[in-house]
Amino acid sequence: MKKIKYLLFVATLVAQASFAQKKPNVIVILADDLGYSDLGCYGSEIPTPNLDKLAQNGVRLTNFYNTARCCPTRAALLTGVYSHQAGIGHMMEDKGADHPAYRGHLNEKSVTIAEVMKSAGYFTAMTGKWHVGQGAGTVPWKRGFDKSLNAPAGGFYYGDGKNAKVFLNGEELANDSERLPKNWYSTDLWTDFGLRFIDEALTEKKPFMLYLAHNAPHFPLQAPEEDIAKFRGKYLNGWEKLRQERYAKQISLGLIDPSWKLPPANPKIPKWDSLSEAEKKRYDDMMAIYAAVISRLDRSIGDLVEGLKKRGVFDDTVILFVSDNGGNAEPGMEGRYEGDQPGNAQSTVFLGQGWAEAACSPFWAYKHHTHEGGISSPGIISWPNGIPASRNGKFEKQPAHIIDIMATLVDLGGAKYPATFEGQTIQPLEGTSLKPAFAGKSINRKNPIFWEHEGNRAIRDGKWKLVAEKTEKWQLYDVEKDRTELNDLFDEQPEIAKKMVAKYEEWYKRVGAEEFDKTFKWFYDYDKAKQEARTGN
Repeated sequence: MKKIKYLLFVATLVAQASFAQKKPNVIVILADDLGYSDLGCYGSEIPTPNLDKLAQNGVRLTNFYNTARCCPTRAALLTGVYSHQAGIGHMMEDKGADHPAYRGHLNEKSVTIAEVMKSAGYFTAMTGKWHVGQGAGTVPWKRGFDKSLNAPAGGFYYGDGKNAKVFLNGEELANDSERLPKNWYSTDLWTDFGLRFIDEALTEKKPFMLYLAHNAPHFPLQAPEEDIAKFRGKYLNGWEKLRQERYAKQISLGLIDPSWKLPPANPKIPKWDSLSEAEKKRYDDMMAIYAAVISRLDRSIGDLVEGLKKRGVFDDTVILFVSDNGGNAEPGMEGRYEGDQPGNAQSTVFLGQGWAEAACSPFWAYKHHTHEGGISSPGIISWPNGIPASRNGKFEKQPAHIIDIMATLVDLGGAKYPATFEGQTIQPLEGTSLKPAFAGKSINRKNPIFWEHEGNRAIRDGKWKLVAEKTEKWQLYDVEKDRTELNDLFDEQPEIAKKMVAKYEEWYKRVGAEEFDKTFKWFYDYDKAKQEARTGN
């Protein structure tokens, strides 16, 4: 019996050693305009059972950050450096060679996750929204991806919709091409081709790295009518109640500290009870469409997981799920609700400011902004063979940022981040590997995390966050005790504030950031709202 036990022990060690030497597959899933509270496991009433299950059997990051906007987040995710360093300090406009941080496309001083992982023996693929300079010639098939089905910049869900354009390995396909499913819906299409590319990787007996970049739930919000109908009428109680309900659920989940008070509502948003019945019905329908888009996104995640399980590779696949910015309040309170049948392929629907407030619960602000609502994202990590079972369902509170994904993939894949690539000197990595956090260990972040977008700015260094809108003075918050940013300690902690301002200014200069020449103060009247929060009036 002792001999048998010993042989079993040796066999276990051999199996563990074999597993330790094997490169895991990796899938990075990026949602578009998904707010912090939009998933069930982050406080939402929208059913997202597939993502919830990944969270229950993996780890949820409570402090995962993006860059506050779509193009910069994609640039940072793909390169592991700040978006300004990658050449996309704002959006797609090219300000010229004298403004290297604002060229509107990935530059040659950065490498992509595909270029790095390919050098480590990975089969690399991407599906979905590219949005890092296709019009300027920066395309996935020239930046390391072996296979790709991509949209240059999103803006559609159906093949017969406005702006619908897809490229398969560099070839533009007609939307009724025989190589595409009939009557396709983009959320499903990206997963379908992702699994097809995975099959090619398995045929080649290579580990795979798939970048699955959804355009859901970005406008123009569109979903099948049968999905929208499930939610229609469920939002007639309004945005104030929805925000309160999500906040309460977040506390009950243990996601947020109950001492973090819910900030007062944006004074620019009318009270729900002040709206006419026709307005309530319209806004209810807008939120129903949004919920349907998210529900459909979750279903596609379920299809992906089921596909991985059928192929026998789910347990050895790392899945990272995040969002590119907070909920979207564009273009303001009214949102957009256009078309003969809002929600179909020919319509245009934007969520609007009232519902975006709830999407970003429990934080201030939304997309564009560097207060927590604009930069906080759900962050789910699944890896059955690599995350200890004791960690399943746990929350990881260490701050993480989109720039960390490159470093994490390098670590997971045993890759080497290059100092030079194709004759170009490559900028050093800015991010930190999150792999130690999978097992509950410290990631040993050495540098603060920085933000700048449209003049909105922030730095987080440990528990301290310095933040300001373009029109504001700096504020300082202890985000471990006050992550909803209600108690400004700038005047009470002058030495800490001074040091953080200096660090920010040094970073700002180093990455080539420049002053933004517009102001979008209409998004949130911070001065009035924060005064209300401080005084209770």
